[in-house]
Amino acid sequence: MTTGPATRTQVLGEDEIRRALTRIAHEILESGHGADQLVLLGIPHRGVPLAHRLGELIRAAETRDGAPAPTLDELVGSLDITMHRDDLRSRPTRAPGPTRIPRGGIDGKIVVLVDDVLYSGRTIRAALDALAAVGRPAAVRLAVLVDRGHRELPIRADHVGKNLPTSRSERVSVTLRETDGADAVVIHRPAAPTTREEQQA
Repeated sequence: MTTGPATRTQVLGEDEIRRALTRIAHEILESGHGADQLVLLGIPHRGVPLAHRLGELIRAAETRDGAPAPTLDELVGSLDITMHRDDLRSRPTRAPGPTRIPRGGIDGKIVVLVDDVLYSGRTIRAALDALAAVGRPAAVRLAVLVDRGHRELPIRADHVGKNLPTSRSERVSVTLRETDGADAVVIHRPAAPTTREEQQA
């Protein structure tokens, strides 16, 4: 028995990602909180550009409605979780990334954590620990571009661009134009075993 070729399937492209983020931005505003009450914190690496895109969409929506919109510097930041991860012993070479809290801090604000893929939930648990070290928000929400399931912790996203059922053997990769040159969400499936009969068919 041998293995067939691995496969990759693109499930979201540039247009689909743009529509998903637009919907998430409107959902965040429709939750009853104006942009002046919000702080969007992207989780490095790809959560950061996603948070900036959401911030731009939220500012545009607020401006259309006539409300004064905060600047991106006041609305969007980044939250490094490196030292709060539970896999540091097995992967000790991780380099810390930047944490940048917007002007005005997070105390009393509605903080929206932003990430690209929600999987086991361990990244978000680490983000909550990191967040507790920098302030006390009024509430914390979670926005992700893709939720692929297989949670290991009781964590649920409030805003999801795409629910994407997967098997544990599959891998989901997100590329963004800011970090990778193009927008896409791709499922990578491992090579499947093939029998001699299948090879000869």
